[in-house]
Amino acid sequence: MLLQRIANRGIGLGTLFERAAAAHPGTDITLDHDLDVAPELGRRITVGAIADLIADLASRLHAAGVRPTDRVVVYKSHNFDITLTACALARIGAVPVLLSPQLDGATVLQLIRRAGRPYLLTDRAKLEHELPEPVFTETAGVLLAAGEHPRTTALRALTGVPEVAPIIMAPDQPTLITHTSGTTGIPKLAVHTSRTLQARYRPQASIAALVRRRCPVAIHVSFVHSRLFTALAITLLRGFPLIVLADNDPDRAADLFAAHRPGVLETHPNSFLRWERLADDPRRPLAAVRYFSSTFDAIHPRTVRRMLAASAYPNPVFGQLYGQSEVGPVAARAFTRKRPEGADGRCVGMPFPGMTDVRVVSRDGRRPTSENPGYIEVRTDGRIVTYLGEQERYEGQRHGSWWRMGDLGYRTRWGCLHLLDREVDEIDGFGSTLAVEDTLFTQLDELVEVIILPAPQGPPVPVICTDGDRPLDIARWAAAVATLPPMAQPVQWRLQDLPETATTKIKRLELARQLLDRGSAAK
Repeated sequence: MLLQRIANRGIGLGTLFERAAAAHPGTDITLDHDLDVAPELGRRITVGAIADLIADLASRLHAAGVRPTDRVVVYKSHNFDITLTACALARIGAVPVLLSPQLDGATVLQLIRRAGRPYLLTDRAKLEHELPEPVFTETAGVLLAAGEHPRTTALRALTGVPEVAPIIMAPDQPTLITHTSGTTGIPKLAVHTSRTLQARYRPQASIAALVRRRCPVAIHVSFVHSRLFTALAITLLRGFPLIVLADNDPDRAADLFAAHRPGVLETHPNSFLRWERLADDPRRPLAAVRYFSSTFDAIHPRTVRRMLAASAYPNPVFGQLYGQSEVGPVAARAFTRKRPEGADGRCVGMPFPGMTDVRVVSRDGRRPTSENPGYIEVRTDGRIVTYLGEQERYEGQRHGSWWRMGDLGYRTRWGCLHLLDREVDEIDGFGSTLAVEDTLFTQLDELVEVIILPAPQGPPVPVICTDGDRPLDIARWAAAVATLPPMAQPVQWRLQDLPETATTKIKRLELARQLLDRGSAAK
């Protein structure tokens, strides 16, 4: 789109921290964990020190044999240094392929093969407990970020090598490969260029420009997600102090926020859901937050209300971005305390003028409505350029210049986009599962998760998790579902046992299989 193309020379991942350090070298980055590649730096590090670390890592990776256009799969223990290593690889013109630490070794091996004999950057823990033996023969070499292993090249052993100058690649060359959520099977590998990432940066930066007062920005976003790189660019290039969380545990997050008082807070919808209890913390860890930002998925209205109520700022704003890994953000909506109690949580907002566009395509020739949703399609220059090794699947989602999101919804007469369901999660004759889940969250405060799943026979099954795993009050449940579509009796599950993606989304299809297996075992 026009405003994404003007003077778009690419985001420049390899020099991002270097440019930020040139303008704001003393800006602090606070972590809730130690970096595996440099634990000696501690948990409060300046942007200048991080820029030096990235340059050093880039030089060590070059000394290990990595060259421009080489693909390097990064699959290591959960840590912010995954993101920093990606920047180091981009600095020498290589293409990082970021894989979530939550993926199992067999899936990683399949993705390594799809990447075509890449280098593998991992750690001792993953080699000993996750990765299968064939990774040594399916890769160009195995590099070790932490620990030691006789069949690898340890980056620690290359300390002190001569510094390598940044290699600037063409903006339309691949610069980053991430993977899709994998909720429906083996993840796809999404190929980004420097120019497509900069196109994603533009709409987000237009919103961030509204934050005029420099304040700490706290981010808990998957270290392998493309969103984190645009969030870092927006934050660091403006000199905002940064707080990076690896863990969304509510108690740990509350401690960190109480100590550092962020003014901006961004995370995934499910992490916000788990942080609802922070609104009742006597230390008021969210009191300084002026702006909340939720990435890519619709968020439950109850969570929005609790976050806004937790801020001591007179007029806090909760921003919701709708998009996906393949396209970045395409629509946005802002919530305030003036939002009516009964406002529709399925509304995900409007596209960015001059940058993104949205349409809803009928499935049956009739106009898409709330009762008859259509296919949501979007148009943006932030779209990936291919699925690595799966061009046919990529083309299958393209419809001219439009991209099919895999979601169902409709647009109101004012143009607002409403998201009702994922295509794969639609239950015939039930209506919007997401809307029903919104209602249950609103009426039952004790719920911390609810997922409505289709059943092989009979009505859909709600899987629920409660705060502290307390037994569900069946009478309260019966009152809450009295006006909702028919459902089976709820099945209570422990929150920590739910299968999740790297962005904390629940893997509904996998959960449905687990539920079926549990039912079979009980017979």
